[in-house]
Amino acid sequence: MNDSSAVPVAFDAEAVKGRQFRYFDFVMAAFVTILLLSNVLGAGKVATINLPGIGDWPFGAGILFFPVGYVLGDILTEVYGYGRARRCIWAGTAALLFMALMSWVVVALPPAAAWTGQQAYEQVFGQVPRIVIASIAAFWAGEFVNSYVLAKMKLLTGGKHLWARTIGSTVVGQGVDSLIFYPLAFWGAQGWTTSLVVKVLATQWVLKVSWEVILTPATYLVVNFLKRREGIDIYDEHTDFTPFRTRV
Repeated sequence: MNDSSAVPVAFDAEAVKGRQFRYFDFVMAAFVTILLLSNVLGAGKVATINLPGIGDWPFGAGILFFPVGYVLGDILTEVYGYGRARRCIWAGTAALLFMALMSWVVVALPPAAAWTGQQAYEQVFGQVPRIVIASIAAFWAGEFVNSYVLAKMKLLTGGKHLWARTIGSTVVGQGVDSLIFYPLAFWGAQGWTTSLVVKVLATQWVLKVSWEVILTPATYLVVNFLKRREGIDIYDEHTDFTPFRTRV
């Protein structure tokens, strides 16, 4: 179905297991790219914003990337089903592990005598093991919870109220993500008091859900476009929801 105005046809996920889709690879590539950027550029930095009447309020810089990743995760599950979203989550997990390994290897390589940037390089790309572990664990658990909740809500709502599914799944998925990442990564670390961990955790969760709400119109546009172009609307009626497999 190549007509952009084609009406999507409802399929059980099992019925389209071997089908090739036009845009799936592009969405998966965008999903993994955003995931890697969020961990390279934003995971460990705490920024502040001045709130009127409150003052400086800390938040994690990864907020600029994570919501886009969750929107893409929602799109993958909503359009292509839980099985393909699961495949993308595992691809993202493998990419994170490889990035962490190569970051460690490159930082550990002996610098040339004439090169003076080693200290700065270590500061930017040096991976603290507990942050890497926390990031990967939080991503893996949060994304699977998000995808599972969205797929189940789609069945319960009969495919209606996409906004409720995307926001509801993000509330739960991002809650799991934040509850794993911040305590595991920063609890007891230098400069991180208990109150700061709790404050940043709660702020991140609220901001991520708020981002999901703000981006809802864009989610509708992308989901409707992909469903029309692919000619499908997948429901996970007979899907095996175990996260421990990569086959669709």
